[in-house]
Amino acid sequence: MSIQVGESIPALTLTQATVEGPRELTTEALFGGKTVVLFGVPGAFTPTCSAKHMPSFLQNAEALKAKGVDTIACMAVNDPFVMQAWAKDQDVGEAVVMLADGSAAFTKALGLELDLTARGLGVRCQRFALVAKEGKVAYLGVEQPGAFEVSSGEAVLAAL
Repeated sequence: MSIQVGESIPALTLTQATVEGPRELTTEALFGGKTVVLFGVPGAFTPTCSAKHMPSFLQNAEALKAKGVDTIACMAVNDPFVMQAWAKDQDVGEAVVMLADGSAAFTKALGLELDLTARGLGVRCQRFALVAKEGKVAYLGVEQPGAFEVSSGEAVLAAL
């Protein structure tokens, strides 16, 4: 079962992709005392993620911040080097914190894993977006397979 509105974000460590290289980041440091939008994608450089999901948050970053969002973060079950390369490809700059969940530990703790082993892709993250306020989930939009409706930057903006 996936995390629900009102529940606390699990305490784990992710890897942040930075221009200086990988850096550990605890969920307490990321979510504590802030309003954070976290969106998860099945994989960096994948078609919908690159053509729609990431651009929707980049295009709405200022509007999200104007609504009180302190941090916008993107997570995928990829390594931090892939996330850094994808950030560069998407011209993310400082708008989105890029997070690698290489072993899917955080994804599994959220209950948002997607088993694509039969397709040779291993365990990935479902496409989702959540808003956390002071470490508690205030909004959760998890996409049905193949859909892109409840996890976009526009959907999150409308939910705030």
